[in-house]
Amino acid sequence: MNLLPLLLFLQVDIEEKMKNAPDEKYEIGVVIGTYLPFVVLAGLAYLFYYLAKKRKNREK
Repeated sequence: MNLLPLLLFLQVDIEEKMKNAPDEKYEIGVVIGTYLPFVVLAGLAYLFYYLAKKRKNREK
């Protein structure tokens, strides 16, 4: 599976947003909004892994 086209499509120019930010609170929001999706996806991946491992141990 080639993720390069997807990554290029989703790439956000954070530096440009920071430069045009009206104040520091907007900058904090940009940083949180940039990293939050990855944190949520990592949490979901771990949850699915944990549940699958738990189910596999019950079947033994």
